[in-house]
Amino acid sequence: MAQQPQAGGGNSRAGTKKELPEHFKAYKHVWVAVEMEHGAVHSVSFELLGEGRKLADKRGVELAAVVMGESRAELDAAAAQCFEYSADLVYLAQDPALAHYRNETACQVLTHLVNTYKPEILLLGATNLGRDLAGSVATTLATGLTADCTELEIDEEGSLAATRPTFGGSLLCTIFTLNFRPQMATVRPRVMPMPARQEGRSGRIIEYSPAINEADIITKVLDFIADRDSDKASLPYADIVVAGGLGLRSAENFQLVKNLAEVLGAEYGGSRPLVQKGWITADRQIGQTGKTIRPKLYIAAGISGAIQHRVGVEGADLILAINTDPKAPIFEFAHLGIVADAVTLLPALTEAFANRLRINRLAS
Repeated sequence: MAQQPQAGGGNSRAGTKKELPEHFKAYKHVWVAVEMEHGAVHSVSFELLGEGRKLADKRGVELAAVVMGESRAELDAAAAQCFEYSADLVYLAQDPALAHYRNETACQVLTHLVNTYKPEILLLGATNLGRDLAGSVATTLATGLTADCTELEIDEEGSLAATRPTFGGSLLCTIFTLNFRPQMATVRPRVMPMPARQEGRSGRIIEYSPAINEADIITKVLDFIADRDSDKASLPYADIVVAGGLGLRSAENFQLVKNLAEVLGAEYGGSRPLVQKGWITADRQIGQTGKTIRPKLYIAAGISGAIQHRVGVEGADLILAINTDPKAPIFEFAHLGIVADAVTLLPALTEAFANRLRINRLAS
């Protein structure tokens, strides 16, 4: 595993024990900035609370969530969910100006809370919203930020070890932010497992009224237009995903992936080279620079399995790899492997599953 410096406040670490500066001792606890849109908590926030719980327990500190919004009922509901997903404390910021996400208002509130209460670690989801906010907060606080992490650990000194792919996904790099606090990281949805919900669990709430002057905020929300595809199943949350790679040899052969996905009631996707060739659209790309998935079943047909792809799929419960090369990297982490030509095997699998479904329907 490679280690390298991080731009914006991070340094490489050679494994030598380092005494933390005295002023770092004021920074304690692990925080998760909770993402809310239209009254609902994004599931990545719960995933981060599960990961934050592990870090907080190792440090013997509290896990806190920061919840921002306008409606008290929605904020109370979100706080209750955060407690059930392991938070010990919720910082609740309520203001009419926080009704919709805007970078300026959210950054102002979060940086004020950080400067006041001094968390040691601050985690955000690597969503469109989270990436927008994390960069602004890190810049305002003049601290380091490690983006799109796939693994988080912490050592006995309280240094966060944030691992992410680098060099185009060919290497994994572990980054430490040694000289600044808080230590910030973003993690994409579905990279971390969803923790078990503990119904009825409660905790403390610290209320904060930012008293934002709307006239001072440059950006205004004029209207909200819903995503026209919002009602469709998305790759990160599909139970079954079928994907193809260059081993399919042509765009026409990619239809075999779609056929199998249709029979299984699954989502379909592909590796990055297929997007580059124009065989699939970017929203169907699976991997570190595409979608991170955690399905119950992942079928990879003709995909070599480079690190960039691996980090996007290794959370799947069951990975079935089909490749003509027995030495393909994907066989190193797949649960089941078939050395075969996917172009020949996919139609056979599609027919077999279709027959099984017909039999099941007749039997019922």
